Amino acid sequence: MRLVFMGTPVFALPSLEALLRAGHDIALVITKPDRPRGRGGKLAPPPVKEWAERHGLPCLQPGSLKDSSVLTALSQVEPEVIVVVAYGKILPPEVLKLPPRGCINLHASLLPKYRGAAPIQHALLAGEKMTGVTTMLMDEGMDTGDILLQEPLAIGEEESFGSLQDRLARLGAELLVRTLKLWERGEIHPRPQDHTQATYAPPLQSKDEIIRWEEPAERIKNLVRALDPAPGARTSYQGKLLKIWRVRALSGPFGGVPGEILGVDPSGIVVRAGQGAVLVQELQLANGKRLRVAEFLRGHPVTPGVVLGELK
Repeated sequence: MRLVFMGTPVFALPSLEALLRAGHDIALVITKPDRPRGRGGKLAPPPVKEWAERHGLPCLQPGSLKDSSVLTALSQVEPEVIVVVAYGKILPPEVLKLPPRGCINLHASLLPKYRGAAPIQHALLAGEKMTGVTTMLMDEGMDTGDILLQEPLAIGEEESFGSLQDRLARLGAELLVRTLKLWERGEIHPRPQDHTQATYAPPLQSKDEIIRWEEPAERIKNLVRALDPAPGARTSYQGKLLKIWRVRALSGPFGGVPGEILGVDPSGIVVRAGQGAVLVQELQLANGKRLRVAEFLRGHPVTPGVVLGELK
């Protein structure tokens, strides 16, 4: 099938690869503009652009999809369908109406749960045991279109955002190829979402990265998982930024106050939570390396009784 692919981050790459491998004619790739990256602020291309260029696919990076040149470019390649995977921008009505077979989006949740930009992180924050991927026929709403196909996926007890994102990306790529095959044959009947069951997953903000030690241990554990491998859950130790990368929730009665370091040994640092405690197993001081506790303690003695808190 002749198609236009819209996507930006690493999550979109398995889908792009799978579509090309399945023999689809990718007439054009549209991705977001290059952005400054690193300390020098040098412009760097998004992963989808790099991949498209390596495979000789034409690539467009408009600042806005409402630019008339975008609609002209789309009209010229005459796609049967537009495929969208984590593009990062809303499609205007004139784009949605252009391809005869519509615009199909791959979303990393079982819609209508977790509509929005950060479904994987919010599923982890909520302590979900199951998630999945959905292909849907796009409309003018935010992830409100009719569902085409869905595939569930169990979330591992200790799974981080990074590993779950990778698994969902691969599963989504398979579902997307299957969707297009059946859609082309007319063998899928779109079904409306139950909007009364919708939940939302907006982008996480900087304040959402702060560990609030008065919360239950399980909630803290889920925050740490949701922010690994980036940007990391953060707290402070004696006035210095401390990122926490891996914890285990502990139940039972504990003394002290929330955030207080109760015990230290090479297997972990026990920190009091609002309910229970967490065993910190991997952490990182500002300008340092991400280390397991045993390595960390060799260069950074940690004192029981100190209370971790919000960095001012």
